[in-house]
Amino acid sequence: MTTPISPLAGRPAQPAQLVDVSRLIDAYCRLTPDPAVLAQRVAFGTSGHRGSSFDATFNEAHVLAITQAICRSRHDRGVDGPLFLGIDTHALSVPAFRSALEVLAANRVDVMIAPDGEFTPTPAVSHAILAYNRGRTHGLADGIVVTPSHNPPDNGGFKYNPPNGGPAPAGVTDPIEAMANALLEGALRDVRRLPFEQACRAATTHTHDFLTPYVNDLGGVVDLKAVRGSGIRMGVDPLGGAGVHYWPRIAERYGLDLCVVSEEVDPTFRFMTLDWDGRIRMDPSSPYAMQRLIGLKDRFDVAFACDTDHDRHGIVTPADGLLPPNHYLATMVDYLFRHRPEWSTGAAVGKTMVSSAFIDRVTRSVGRALYEVPVGFKWYADGLFDGSLAFAGEESAGASFARIDGAVWTTDKDGIVPALLSAEITARTGRDPGELYHDLARALGEAADDRVEGPATVDQKKRLATLSPQEIRITKLAGEVVTGVMDRAPGNGAPLGGIKVVAENGWFAARPSGTEDLYRIYAESFQGERHLRSILRQAQEIVDHALGAAAIG
Repeated sequence: MTTPISPLAGRPAQPAQLVDVSRLIDAYCRLTPDPAVLAQRVAFGTSGHRGSSFDATFNEAHVLAITQAICRSRHDRGVDGPLFLGIDTHALSVPAFRSALEVLAANRVDVMIAPDGEFTPTPAVSHAILAYNRGRTHGLADGIVVTPSHNPPDNGGFKYNPPNGGPAPAGVTDPIEAMANALLEGALRDVRRLPFEQACRAATTHTHDFLTPYVNDLGGVVDLKAVRGSGIRMGVDPLGGAGVHYWPRIAERYGLDLCVVSEEVDPTFRFMTLDWDGRIRMDPSSPYAMQRLIGLKDRFDVAFACDTDHDRHGIVTPADGLLPPNHYLATMVDYLFRHRPEWSTGAAVGKTMVSSAFIDRVTRSVGRALYEVPVGFKWYADGLFDGSLAFAGEESAGASFARIDGAVWTTDKDGIVPALLSAEITARTGRDPGELYHDLARALGEAADDRVEGPATVDQKKRLATLSPQEIRITKLAGEVVTGVMDRAPGNGAPLGGIKVVAENGWFAARPSGTEDLYRIYAESFQGERHLRSILRQAQEIVDHALGAAAIG
């Protein structure tokens, strides 16, 4: 069983496939969500609220309600410092930014926005929050990032980062979600709002340079002197995202031989090649979406890309093309813990339950503890903040890690830093990350892995998320004795939001997507491709049964 691949995957987007931006923005303002319809309510997934204005799942009413709820939540939690507000390049991000600022100004929140409507990567917002709060015990800052990450062009997204700089945990977002839905049910009567022009002129609205402090600080987390001295050739594709103006500044600041292959920003993302399902998706971990940079791989010693809000990375090498995310995560763990002598010996490696077990093997080989959590970077924020985690990564190509001296860098995903680390690795070892991964695989065992995706309704996603170990009545997985069936993470005991079945040489996990109407099956085998396919067949049977039961129900 594999994910059905569209015949259009990897091909350039055609005019008929491009989103009509004017219609999208009109729907944002015109359509009113019905809070009686589950899909149209505010729902914080693994990273904020996401949806499309065409479906009445991301509209002005949602943003007004969420922002007012955040203002109340800040008051209730005693957060009264400035709020850093950033946006990505999706078409819905600009109108959502306007809506948010109208509410924040009416609630007299000091808001820090980039000058001249500049786009702001997620890691630059996290960096700004942490930099402001350093040494403070009161008047702490927090932030909002208007982004649906790598999602298709007709999507919008809205996520909140509390004073620790990372994605907000459920203890913060659950009350915000409940308050926002109550505001929707009350037809927004209790939402405070100013006209946009007045909000821009408000004494509480301030411009802030996100770019310069972030770029100037990068030398404290990646050895860019070594990169400059090596003379290696690098390429970067911003994929039309929020970091498009950061890369030239990085190259200039550190004297790097870095070619930005495209600085085009277009909310239709017409320059993308189509993803696995024939849709436009700015996913730097997808070989279908990354065809432009893969086609240029022989021009560079190492190349990289980031998604729309620059919190995910993709690494391209001449020999291997696009590295699978798990391969590069494992390579980063091995390299960093062998080349960061100032890091605390007690700092652990964070990974999600659906990331490769090869990372477990690498973690043991560098003598570190493993901290395994459910999907969602929010589970890492506190550990990155207090230094108990020096590295945290997830299978969807998101990661962050400590500064060279062991101090916190960002507590949200940062696509820029892992991208630049690939250049440091190449510069200092004389070999690119793909070559180093193959060395690790020869030493620790080659893993075959795959991820299957398919459509799922809201009810089906809910059913899959609540599967319990007692319902999984198998004793063998692809011929091996099942050693564990889990619905909670071993690192923190938090619910997986799905199920994971483990045997000695293979495993699978099944869970609904937290950001799209999809289910996902992750599987891995250390006994080769045939064994992997057998695991996936069993996993698909279990998922089909669960989804079928939900459809009948």
